[in-house]
Amino acid sequence: MTEQQTTSATAARGPGAHSAAEMRADVPADVPAVVPAGGSADRPAGRRAVVRDALGVGVAVGLSGFAFGVTAAGAGISVAQACVLSLLVFTGASQFALVGALAAGGNPFTAAAGAFFLGTRNAFYGLRLSQLLALPRAVRPLAAHWVIDETAAVSLAQKDRSSARLGFTVTGLSLYLLWNLTTLLGALGAEAVGDTARWGLDAAGPAVFLALLAPMLRTATERAVAALALVLGLGFLPVLPAGVPVLVAALAAPVILFLKGRRP
Repeated sequence: MTEQQTTSATAARGPGAHSAAEMRADVPADVPAVVPAGGSADRPAGRRAVVRDALGVGVAVGLSGFAFGVTAAGAGISVAQACVLSLLVFTGASQFALVGALAAGGNPFTAAAGAFFLGTRNAFYGLRLSQLLALPRAVRPLAAHWVIDETAAVSLAQKDRSSARLGFTVTGLSLYLLWNLTTLLGALGAEAVGDTARWGLDAAGPAVFLALLAPMLRTATERAVAALALVLGLGFLPVLPAGVPVLVAALAAPVILFLKGRRP
C-alpha cells in the first residue's frame, strides 16, 4: 500500500480510529497491554475471588453443624431426627432454638413456633435475592431452600448478577453439604459420649448461636434490641414455660423501633 493510500484509509476511519497494531507501534515491547476493568483479563480472577470467599463462609459456618448435632443429641433427639432437621429446615438459628427449647422441657408446639418466628427473616432475604439473582422459575423452589443469612450476605456483596449467582450457589452448596455432614458426625459423637451435659457440650449450641449473632450487631439500634431481648428472655425464664421466653424476647424489636420513632 502506498503512502497516499495509507493516509486516505486512516482519514476514512475518522480521528483517533487507529488500529491496535498502530497504537502499539510506539509503545515499548516490555509494557503489557491494558485491558479495561471488567474485561476478559480480570474476569477469571474475579470469579475465583467469589468462589474463595463463598467457600470460606460455607466451610466456617458449616463446621458449626457439629455443635447442632451435639446439642440435638443432648436434647434427646435421635440421630435420624437431627439429620432430617438439617436436611429439611436448614437454618441454624431456628434449629438451635428448637432443640434448645425441647432440651429445657418446652412444649413441642411452642418450640416450633419460636423456630418458625426466627426463620421468617429468610423470607425478607428472599424478596431481595429474587430481584438480584433473577433465577429461572423452575429452580426457584430449590434455591429458596438455600436462602439463609450466609448466602444472602455473599450474594449481596457482589457487584453484578453473574457474581451474585455464583456466590449464592457456591455458598449454598458447600454450606448445605458440610452442615448436614457435621450434623451427622456431631450427633453420632454425642451419642457415643453419652451424657453431653457432663462434658459441658450442652453449652455448645448457645455459644455458637451467640458467635453467629454478635458480628451482626453493627448499629446502636441492633445492639439495643439484642440487650432488651436478653433482659426479657432471662427475666421471664423462671416464670414462663420453656420456649415461651423466646417469643417474649422477640417483642424487643418492635418496642425499640417504636421508641426510636418517638424520639425527636
